[in-house]
Amino acid sequence: MSMKFDIQPASNPTSEKDRVAKLVDPGFGRVFTDHMAVVRYNQAKGGWYEARVEARANFQLDPAGAVLHYAQEIFEGLKAYKRDDGGVNLFRPDANARRFKDSADRMAMAQLPEDVFIEAVEQIVRIDRAWMPGGEGSLYLRPFMIASETFLGVKPSSEYIFAVIASPVGSYFKGGPAPVSIWVSENYTRAAVGGTGAVKCGGNYAASLRAQAEAIQHGCDQVVFLDAIERRYIEELGGMNVFFVFDDGSLSTPPLGTILPGITRDSIIALAKDAGKTVREEPYSLDQWRKDAASGKLKEAFACGTAAVISPIGTVRSVSGDFEISGGAAGPVAMGLRKQLVDIQYGRTNDPHNWIRKVD
Repeated sequence: MSMKFDIQPASNPTSEKDRVAKLVDPGFGRVFTDHMAVVRYNQAKGGWYEARVEARANFQLDPAGAVLHYAQEIFEGLKAYKRDDGGVNLFRPDANARRFKDSADRMAMAQLPEDVFIEAVEQIVRIDRAWMPGGEGSLYLRPFMIASETFLGVKPSSEYIFAVIASPVGSYFKGGPAPVSIWVSENYTRAAVGGTGAVKCGGNYAASLRAQAEAIQHGCDQVVFLDAIERRYIEELGGMNVFFVFDDGSLSTPPLGTILPGITRDSIIALAKDAGKTVREEPYSLDQWRKDAASGKLKEAFACGTAAVISPIGTVRSVSGDFEISGGAAGPVAMGLRKQLVDIQYGRTNDPHNWIRKVD
């Protein structure tokens, strides 16, 4: 299914002077571009209709709108990167479109065709490309969908709003990636088998905030969750997947099922295998992590996701004691993979898996 987007440019866009000022230090997710892409769904009207690119504006939602009461809501996160030749790269938008469809299925929401998702993303990049920062900055794209039916019964909504907004973001780390400290959450779990852990829905993140606050209280940057059944095995961070690097050169990462199938995670597995490394997707316990860090068998640990790409993990803190990984320094495997991935994203090196989609 393809849809033609009606393009309605903003009548009062941000002046160039104001835009340039905002791009000096945009931070993350605080500055927004002038436009949004919107597609609506109504079961009675036969599905998706009215695809538009228009001035970014508030939605009108009835106080009985389904999303406000039953949290039928999903989202994605991806970035557009400025190439040296002035063109723009998207990184694996097809994978985001597929995951968005899977999320919609799990949340009993209308499934947006993948080509409409990609077209909406490309249209926003085209109309707001002047908002792309230079250097290691990028345009962060946030596609999302909310249930908009006015109804207080517990059932799937028959109306939805899909939209894409864009936010210029600077480099996640000032002065290069510094190793992060993480707190092991032993009171809260992120997801259980059969739950929504593999879905990018707002409720998962809301449920992680208390644990993240606990991490900050303990002087840590991030929280890491254990499995819901045995409370032994590492699952993922508050919003990132995690990898372990061993002295034999192999890598390990928790298996999919209750965790988010990260696109950065999948890309790292592919690049590590390209380099001839063994990558295992298997459970890894906190006890084993502690032992392997002490013996030197574990050389590195790092987290990965769209926003930060790769964050080395330096220190792990928990009620049962703290430990460091390789003296708390960033390791060569994490940094090498990070450089390789970023170089592909910005078009500075070859793209062996055809991950890049050019928007020119």
